[in-house]
Parts: sequence; structure tokens; C-alpha cells
Amino acid sequence: MGNFDRKIERFLEIFIDQRGYVTVLEGLQNTLLIAVLGLVIGIVIGTLIASVRVMPKYKTLPRVLDKICSFYVAMFRGTPIVVQLLVFYYVLLPLLGIRITGVQVSIMVFGLNSGAYVSEIMRAGILSVDPGQMEAGRAVGLSFLTTMVKIVIPQAVKNILPTLGNEFIVLVKETSVVSFVGASDLYVAFSYIGSNSYEFMVPYLVMAIIYIVIVLIISFGIKMMERSLRKSDRRN
Repeated sequence: MGNFDRKIERFLEIFIDQRGYVTVLEGLQNTLLIAVLGLVIGIVIGTLIASVRVMPKYKTLPRVLDKICSFYVAMFRGTPIVVQLLVFYYVLLPLLGIRITGVQVSIMVFGLNSGAYVSEIMRAGILSVDPGQMEAGRAVGLSFLTTMVKIVIPQAVKNILPTLGNEFIVLVKETSVVSFVGASDLYVAFSYIGSNSYEFMVPYLVMAIIYIVIVLIISFGIKMMERSLRKSDRRN
């Protein structure tokens, strides 16, 4: 027990006296920034892809777009996100002459990766909506796109909200790999504290607790949103 107390004292010394908390706050900020912006980008891309994939394939253009979207989804779902980070940061962006920070690359790659998964989530949500909703929209003169945006997608989002919450949680946890491209996240912050204190037990325990707290907050927020949507449905 005394040995563990010394570990805690050493951790607190680095965390407080040597301002290790500044590194942790920066890592927490980057972790949340990458996860939140990655999810936002993913929802936009995923919604567009899902709309293309459920579009009627009577003409050539929708069929071509569907093939492109299918390839995109297969590529990003078929490779680990750490491989995608490394390829973008060390191969594609240098070839294109683009220089951006590790955090910016991480946001971009997480968004593209999330878009592939969200597209399948959104497609399932769209297909779960009564087909009569689309038919009703088209019957009153609305275009396919307008009907999707104003009628079908809002209903689909209600159905897939818990799954989108799970995708957000996955993104938060996967940010632990962004150190491969030089981005500072929670893992990097607590590894810094561990390296300076020559003791990794307490820093990694605290890091695990922070991740658990973040996930619990997200889960609570999703439940509150679900409850709010159920109340609005009952009022209607």
C-alpha cells in the first residue's frame, strides 16, 4: 500500500507541481476535437452516400455514383484506421504537397473513416422508414432530394440515434492511435507524465477513468436525446 501511495505522490508531483495537467488538458481537447469534428464530417459524408445508394438506379449516373460510393465504403471499412492515418500523413499528403498538422490530418481521416460507417448506419435508417413516406412526398410534387432531406432523413435519424452514439464512442476511443502522426491526445499526455515520473501505473489508470467518464457522459446525452424525441412523438 505504501508503494502505491508513493506512485500517487509521484504522479501528483508531475501532474500539479510540474504542470502536467496542461498537457492533459491539451490532449483531452484534441481527443474531443478529433472525435466531434470527425463525427460531424462522417454524418455529412455518410448521409450523402446513403442517399446515393438508396436512389433509384434507372439512369446511368446513379449507377456510376453507387459504384463509387461502394468502393469508398469498402476501402475505408476494409483497412485499419491507423493504416489510413499513416498513408494520408506520410504518403498521400506529401505527394500532393499539402502540409497540415497531425491533428488536422486526424480530423480529416477520422471524418472519412466515419463517413463509411455512418453511410451504412444511415442507409439502414432510411430503409427502416415506411416507403409510403417517399411515395407521399413524390405524390405532392417534391423531388427525390427534397423528399429525402425534409421527410425521410429526419425520421431515419430518430431510428439510428443510438447507433450514431455508439459511433461517437468508437471515435473517442480510437483517437488513442493519433500519436502515430504526431498528434497529442490523452494517450500522449499520460505517456508524457509516465515517462517523467518513471511510473506508468497511476497515469494509465487515470487515463482509463477519463475515457470511462467521457463514454458515460456521451451515453447519458444520447439517452436524454432519445427520451426527448419519444416525448415529441407522443405529443404528435
